[in-house]
Order: sequence, then C-alpha cells, then structure tokens
Amino acid sequence: MKAKRLVAALLAAALTTVSMSAFASDASTEASTEASTEAAGEVTFTEDQTPNDDATKITIAIPDPEESYIGVAAKEFANRAMKYSDGTLNITISGNGSLYGGDTAAGIKQLSAGSLQMLILASSVYASFKPGFNVISVPYMFDDQAQLLDYLNSETGDALMKSVDDIGITTVGKWTRSFREITNSKKPINSPDDLKGLVLRVPNNSLYVEFFKACGAVTTPMNFSEVYNALQLNTLDGQENPVDVPYSNKFYEVQKYISFTNHMADAWVVGVNSKFFDSLTDEQKEAIQKAGEEVQQWNVNYMAAQDKVALQTLIDNGMEANDISDEAKEQFIEISKSCYDTFKELIDDDELFDATAKFTGRS
Repeated sequence: MKAKRLVAALLAAALTTVSMSAFASDASTEASTEASTEAAGEVTFTEDQTPNDDATKITIAIPDPEESYIGVAAKEFANRAMKYSDGTLNITISGNGSLYGGDTAAGIKQLSAGSLQMLILASSVYASFKPGFNVISVPYMFDDQAQLLDYLNSETGDALMKSVDDIGITTVGKWTRSFREITNSKKPINSPDDLKGLVLRVPNNSLYVEFFKACGAVTTPMNFSEVYNALQLNTLDGQENPVDVPYSNKFYEVQKYISFTNHMADAWVVGVNSKFFDSLTDEQKEAIQKAGEEVQQWNVNYMAAQDKVALQTLIDNGMEANDISDEAKEQFIEISKSCYDTFKELIDDDELFDATAKFTGRS
C-alpha cells in the first residue's frame, strides 16, 4: 500500500514538470495525447491551418525530432500563428537540427545572420553567447515550474530573454522545460550523502561539474551518445536528465533508480531573426507573438501530461522512483549556495545573479 501511495504521489508530482523529448508507443501516444489535451484546458489546434496561396513562408528549426515534446509544442505554435494571421503565414517545422547540421552554436549564428528564420533552442545553449542565461540553470535556483514561469515573465526574466536583441534575434516565446532528475544503478538518492562516490555523467559545463563535485559525486563529462553504453558497462553509475530522457532512451534497461531531485531548470527560447521579423506586417507580428505567449502555458500542461506517461513507463519497466524530502532539498540548496562565487564568475553579471536570487528567495 505504501508503494502504491508513493507511485501515486510521484505521478502527481510529475504534473509539475516539463520534459524535452519522448518517443512513445502508438498506444501510449494516443492515451497521452488525450491526457495532455485535457490538461491544456483550452482548444488545441490539431489540424493544420490552411494558408493563403501568397502566404509568407516560415520554417522553424528545432533540435529534436518533430514527434518530440518541443516538436509538438512548435507545431501548436505554428498552427495558432497561422490561424491568427488569417492565413497570411505558412509555417513548417524542421526537426533534428537538420538545418544547422546539429550544431546548436552554428544554429544561433545562422539565426543571427538571417540564414535561419526561426529557431527554438534551450536557454542553456544560448549561454555560450550570452553568459547570463546560465542563471536559469544554477542548481536549486528555482523551487518549481510555477516559480520558473513567474520568473520568465518577470521584469528580470524578460530582460534576460531580450538580451539577444543585440545579436539580431527577437524572442517571441519563452517556454519552460522540465527540471532534471538523477538515475543510477546503485541506490535511491534521498540526500547529498547518497551521491558520495557515485560516478555520474554530467554535461561539460561548470554549473554541473562544480555542483555535483561539491555533493561528493565523481563527475564524468561525456557526450550523450556514449551514455547508454557506459551505463550498460558500469563505467558510469548514473546520469541526470529530465524524466523523458531515460524514458525515450530506454535507460530502464540499464538503470534501477530515478530520484526526483529537481536539481536544475532550463527554458526554451523561441527566436526569430530580427530583420525578417521586422519585414512582416503588424498583423503577422501580432499573430506570432500571441501564439508564443499562449503556448507558454499550453506547453507546461502538455509536457506535464507526457511526463506522467514517461514516469509510468519507467516504473512498469522495473525502475524504482523516489522523491526527496524538504529537509534534503535544503541540504542541496546549501551546497549550491556554497558554489555561488564560481557560478557568478560563469554568469559574469552580479546584478543579474543577485536579482534572480532575490526573486527566488535564494539571496
């Protein structure tokens, strides 16, 4: 009975998170689509809006497959924008980063230069060009999705998103992503002590490396394409990602535990080349901006419903899930705070860091 209550609680908790990408079975896709549509609480434009013959053509490049979470959100955005433009926009989606060769830095450069019209990428990727974006991913800077959403819509968050204006990019959408969780093959992670000695794959980014080292983990930066084999061979004990990643990559075959540490946030920047955007009519601009604003909350609800499916799939395939206590969360927060000097150097904007920490109650 206790186990059933834990699963139920974790499934409910999953409805507060957003995920990056997933590939479900046909049956799961049908069920999860129904759930997500209901969760959105508003009309979903599931049919393509028919554009006029002389409609302005726009292609949105995304890093993941068109069937992924962000692919579905991009399609929702496109359908709404086309509808609101009265058919004067014809918007299509190009997945898998194919228009920029899978190189996200190149994608941002192409968007800035105008060889891409629109691009949706993670705020953490933009940090290579604008270090301030790292502030979103400071470990335990945000309590939950609701606080992250409030921050993105705040004066500080809005200014951060508009910081790409000076490189020729206009932000027309700022959508949340799910928080990251830890999976491993050894034991549940209930406190920082449980990370001591654990060999954990992390991205090659100081935010991750410094934080997990401070927790006592043995950090191993590694290309994501190599992670499954490393987990299978026990070269790694674990990894950390949003819940959909172990789901879509079948990590349940090589991992036993998923712990809902919710240790790090991220966001999607929906960007359009500024010169191209300026060339549109006022009505077209308004249609795009309206769609970007509306899909922000739609995306939260859609991803939450999909995360519920992802979590249940992990459990059905033998993984054990656990949440962490409020006391343990405070321990993680204090460890993160001990790294703030390093994080500030990485962000290179004390005013932004302090304003963000004040907003989230971390100052």
